[in-house]
Amino acid sequence: MIIKELQAKNVITKSNLPACDFSVNPYTGCAHACKYCYACFMKRFTNHSEKWGEFVDVKIWQPIKSPDKYNGKELFISSVTDPYQPIEEKYGRTRALLKELQDSRVKLSIATKSDLILRDLDLIKTFPDVRVSWSINTLDEAFKDDMDKAVSIERRLAAMKEFHKAGVRTTCFISPIFPGITDVKAIIERAKNQCNLIWLENLNLRGSCKAVIMAYIKEKYPALLPLYQEIYNQGSRSYWEALDAALKEYAAEIGLGYVRNDDSMNHPFNAPPVIVNYFYHSEIKKSARKDGKHNA
Repeated sequence: MIIKELQAKNVITKSNLPACDFSVNPYTGCAHACKYCYACFMKRFTNHSEKWGEFVDVKIWQPIKSPDKYNGKELFISSVTDPYQPIEEKYGRTRALLKELQDSRVKLSIATKSDLILRDLDLIKTFPDVRVSWSINTLDEAFKDDMDKAVSIERRLAAMKEFHKAGVRTTCFISPIFPGITDVKAIIERAKNQCNLIWLENLNLRGSCKAVIMAYIKEKYPALLPLYQEIYNQGSRSYWEALDAALKEYAAEIGLGYVRNDDSMNHPFNAPPVIVNYFYHSEIKKSARKDGKHNA
């Protein structure tokens, strides 16, 4: 792992993502080395020749000026790295960021694949409007190990449970859904009593990730190769349309709400989780991210 400390002019940047106003990435690169990670495109801007997952740049920034200006704004940590990857234990850049924002009344969303975040539970609890999501796209630890170097699925679920018990809104982010491999219903069943939201995101293959994943499917799941070719070479949406319909029906059967592209956090904490389908999130305009027209 090649680790460098870099001076960052700004650590908080305006975001075009539909779910937030600003994004923060305390690191560039990620030791989790997810084979499907869309963020590998960051190499184009950092002059790294190493493979994605073999380098991490540690951002050092000046204290954030006027944190109060983010009052009421939605801020997402992290969009192109994991804020609690192993290097955070040494450098603590995510913890430093949280301390700087602690009194800003920002709407905070944190995404991770780690349980290191438990270290900061007491700090995160001080934010009045916060949620934490864990990416979980399988209950099969062997498949997880094929896809990433993050902590086990069981450790992620245990961390989610601790946060939920502590009164912090939690999200089970079922992403990316691998056609024919990810058992979405089983994950929902496993997580539904310890989260407030369940997000669904399909596997999107772009850039260098596509060849890597297609080669993996050909080797490990050859029976699924025609399906993957249909989806990722021919652009078919039929699999996702059928899965959407099946999951909407399943949600009704188990008494959970089911919507599309609605990032609202307004339902009561102790209410059953809402399932949010983001299969076509790339087509959502930022200005319409909370428009009821997009709901199921």
